[in-house]
Amino acid sequence: MKRLLLLALLLPLGQAMAGDDISKVNGSIRTDANGVYRDLDTVNGSIHLASHVRARDVDTVNGSIRADEYVQARNLETVNGTIRSGTGLVVSGGLETVNGSIFVDQGGRISDDVETVNGSIGLVRSEVGGDVKTVNGDITIGVGSHVRGGVRVSKPTFSLSLTPPRRPRVIVGPEAVVEGTLSFEREVRLYVHESARIGPVSGATVRRFDTESAPRD
Repeated sequence: MKRLLLLALLLPLGQAMAGDDISKVNGSIRTDANGVYRDLDTVNGSIHLASHVRARDVDTVNGSIRADEYVQARNLETVNGTIRSGTGLVVSGGLETVNGSIFVDQGGRISDDVETVNGSIGLVRSEVGGDVKTVNGDITIGVGSHVRGGVRVSKPTFSLSLTPPRRPRVIVGPEAVVEGTLSFEREVRLYVHESARIGPVSGATVRRFDTESAPRD
């Protein structure tokens, strides 16, 4: 993200870098289906990755990232925005946002971590090579998903609210697998399907369920 902030100071408004890199300060980035790119970044704008696009690092500060079907990239990262993918996303690094949710549809393969601070995370029949992490969001390791690392909900560093904090919901769905530790530094509601397999649990009590979806609180 330091690189993006530096670009905001150095680049004229909307200027694209030479070659297959696209870099902007103010404005969204849209790619062409089947296109091959290097780095895609903007400061104030969203990024749309069309079907079968291949890229390296995809970054924005204030904007969302949307990937259509069968996109390949090294990393997808934003600060204030969501990350949402269609089927078949392949990322050799990780997915990261601060204020926004992350959703990976069927067939996703993320080699590193999937993390957010304020936002939910959802996986459907997808594989994560690292950890799935949040602070204030819900996590759903959906049907048929496989997390080779662990699941972690960290304790907030501070809060100005006078009301009790909401407890995140963490769901490990049917036929899902979490190989590593499920570690919780704050109170959560943890639901694990009877057909799911999980590693050790620290800081929460497992509530098993056998229905298609987890019970409502």
